[in-house]
Amino acid sequence: MTLKDGKTGMTLKIVQIEESPLKQRLMSMGLIPGTKVTVLRSAPLGDPIAIGIRSYNLALRREDAERITVETVG
Repeated sequence: MTLKDGKTGMTLKIVQIEESPLKQRLMSMGLIPGTKVTVLRSAPLGDPIAIGIRSYNLALRREDAERITVETVG
């Protein structure tokens, strides 16, 4: 499952980030394997999506969220 597939209110744990030019930037913003994120909402047309990570909110394009593999947190 990728972060793009997350629904509003879901809490997910990052498993890995696909290799891309954006990987290092995402990791510097706190998106590292093992970190829990919460899907807050999606824009009306579905792009971007807002996630809560650590103590702040972050908006990601769906294209970028598709590169982040996650698993659901029970």
